[in-house]
Amino acid sequence: MSTDIQLERWPMGRVSQAQAQENRKRVVEAASRLFRERGTQVSVADLMKECGLTHGGFYKQFASKEALVDEATAHAFDEFARHRAAGPEQRVAIDTYLSVEHRDNPADGCPVAGLATDMARELGDHEAHRVYAEGVSGFAEWLATEDQDGITRLCTMLGALVLSRATKGSPLSEEILSTARAALTANS
Repeated sequence: MSTDIQLERWPMGRVSQAQAQENRKRVVEAASRLFRERGTQVSVADLMKECGLTHGGFYKQFASKEALVDEATAHAFDEFARHRAAGPEQRVAIDTYLSVEHRDNPADGCPVAGLATDMARELGDHEAHRVYAEGVSGFAEWLATEDQDGITRLCTMLGALVLSRATKGSPLSEEILSTARAALTANS
């Protein structure tokens, strides 16, 4: 028995433009988290696996891994700026930044801390490096008070977070966080 209904057939492996855009967004968001957690040396294969997509699909979306690093860095800093703008007052933000939860979750944490080592290795002419420098500057401006400049506060926070991550598992890790919190919020 035959039917008069004709099914529209797509070649295997093809996705709609809307699905392609959604896939690209998923890759950028996943890269933003993975790069903060493990660094930009995460392989394209591991990244695509994390997204549930094929390795070959990457090159349909991005010209290169460097292009993804640029976009993922911008995404991380945009997300961070939105969080600061909509988020808590500075004192609460410092307490949250210098917390065990932030120390233990770099994937969802500060891109200044999560990407610092990778950006130090990047040449200054990459878009990601420019975005990173602007993000650091914006965060420092936000941290400034009448009594302390933002760069000093940022260096204290960043240094404490990085050192607490490096000493995680020892009593020193939490001591670093609490000492930095106390120093930054003493006059708040």
